[in-house]
Amino acid sequence: MNLVINTYGAYLQRQGDCFRVRVDDKVYDVACAKVSSILISTAAYLTTDAIKLAIDHNIDIIFIDEMGEPYARIWHSRFGSTTEIRRRQLAIAETEEGFNLALSWVKRKFDNQIELLKKLRTTRTRKSAQITGYIEKLENCRKQLNTMIGTIDEKRNTIMGVEGSGGRIYFQALSFLMPEDYKFEGRSRNPAKDEFNALLNYAYGILYSRVERACVIAGLDPYVGILHTDNYNKKSLVFDIIENYRAWAEEVVINLFAARKVKKEHFDQLENGYTLNKEGKALLIETFLRFLDESVRYCGRNIKRADIIQFDCHKIANSLLSREDESG
Repeated sequence: MNLVINTYGAYLQRQGDCFRVRVDDKVYDVACAKVSSILISTAAYLTTDAIKLAIDHNIDIIFIDEMGEPYARIWHSRFGSTTEIRRRQLAIAETEEGFNLALSWVKRKFDNQIELLKKLRTTRTRKSAQITGYIEKLENCRKQLNTMIGTIDEKRNTIMGVEGSGGRIYFQALSFLMPEDYKFEGRSRNPAKDEFNALLNYAYGILYSRVERACVIAGLDPYVGILHTDNYNKKSLVFDIIENYRAWAEEVVINLFAARKVKKEHFDQLENGYTLNKEGKALLIETFLRFLDESVRYCGRNIKRADIIQFDCHKIANSLLSREDESG
């Protein structure tokens, strides 16, 4: 489970083999064996004993800002596996193998978007024709990737151009499906220009932290990407791999609006946009974490969505090691 602390002034300490959380005059004890990560989204107090308990049990403590971006984490300093994985990760970027891997992530992103729109179409029969039109446009974008060959350096701008065109179509479709009061004009960040993007940005922030953790556990370097270029302190591989899972965040946010669970009171209006308040964060975090904890069929097995990220990162790492063995 994820231990979420989103109340200002909450106090986290150790009590035996439990995490003890004090909120005002209430006390909650949670066995560390039941905790996979600790998510802190507001000002809180932590004791070093609580931090040590988390580190000893491989539990990361993640701090998320008001926009949903993870700005820090406390975790042990050990990488999850051999340095050969990271050496191979550096070498793969200039090869056909690296190009195909990056291309597969973008294709999967398109496939997820198309699948989500098809799912939404089944419950919105009055809008079926328009949704089908959006799906066909996305499928045409997806087809442009099928015959693409070359290296990442040669094709990066082309791939990201196709991805960008598809993204604009996709978010037009999502806006079309929104209630009239919550329609939006494309993606916006830092701050969000509308309520939809405020929720989505925060959901993406939760995913970023999950992907980074999965990379480190698998022995991958989060800063060495393939499609996204390496810049100072930019977690390029996280931006690469998260493309496989963004549709989860989008599905959760769309369904929150469809179920009429989103209220204007869940947002604070800024001078140039919106941000989630405590109640809005609580709604999103609870719903999204429950969604990630659901089991689905994947690669012939029943697996929680949250564990798919780790499964995929281990698969990437293992493929890098097997290529190293073949070349060695």
